[in-house]
Amino acid sequence: MPKRVDHEVRRRQIAAGVWRIAAERGLPAATLREVAAESEVSMRLVQYYFTTKHQMLVYAFELAAVTAGERMRSRFGELGRTPEPVEVVRICLHELLPTDPDSLLLSRVHAAYYAAALTDATLTAADADNPQHMLENLIAGQLRAGQARDLVPAAIDPDLEARGLAALAAGLSSIVLVGGRTPEEALATIDYQIDRLFPDQTA
Repeated sequence: MPKRVDHEVRRRQIAAGVWRIAAERGLPAATLREVAAESEVSMRLVQYYFTTKHQMLVYAFELAAVTAGERMRSRFGELGRTPEPVEVVRICLHELLPTDPDSLLLSRVHAAYYAAALTDATLTAADADNPQHMLENLIAGQLRAGQARDLVPAAIDPDLEARGLAALAAGLSSIVLVGGRTPEEALATIDYQIDRLFPDQTA
């Protein structure tokens, strides 16, 4: 009886090959042939799942965002209860920083994509559903929830604060990647800003 193939597992295997190449050598090195070798599959199989290199790269980028979201949901689950607004914001921002091998890989992958997007904007999403906008909207929603419970100062603008926090985390991630700051220093900086917005809330 022929062995059943989980096509999504196979796509993820190939995307993981894209990630490793992008993280180590930059996105331009992620050719179909190089990705096939890195993923330990045939060139023909890569072309079966992805008819073009661009399709493969976009899928790998989208999967990186999905994987980051899965990590966040796992952290929420570890709490064993519904997270407080401050916990949602803290977990989401902490997960953007390269603090362990998996988040380091994801951070390097995102950096490689953003560098490549300087000359090819189609490699990253530009609409309202892109990961950056989704993160900002999530944080803004938590800040509004905090304001409704008098946990967050009423005077702040949730949307502007959310943009600032997301940009801060992205910038710190890049700085940590090049050794400008340690992960611990980056986490402390994020926590300082969160504590400013959620005074008297525990970490």
